[in-house]
Amino acid sequence: MNSTNPRNKMQDDDSKKGMKKDFKFRRKSCRFCEEENTEIHYRQVEVLIHLVSNKGKILPRRLTGTCARHQREVAKAIKKSRMAGLMPFSVR
Repeated sequence: MNSTNPRNKMQDDDSKKGMKKDFKFRRKSCRFCEEENTEIHYRQVEVLIHLVSNKGKILPRRLTGTCARHQREVAKAIKKSRMAGLMPFSVR
C-alpha cells in the first residue's frame, strides 16, 4: 500500500535531488587561439557577425568561448566596424 501512496513517491524524488549527476561539460575553447591564421579585423564582418546578438549586443565570453585577450580584440574590432559603417549599432 505504501508504493501507491503519492507521498512516498515525492519522498523518493526528493532523495534523488541530492545526488550528483555524472556528466562532464565540454570545455569551450577560443577559436582564435585554435586557428592561428584567423585574424580579428574590423573589415571581416562575416567573422564578427557571429559574435554579436540579434539585437546588436556584443556576446560575452561565456557564450562565445573566446579567451580574454581575443574578447578584447573582438570588442575593439566590432566597435571600429560600427564606426566605419560596416555593422549596425542596433537592430529594430
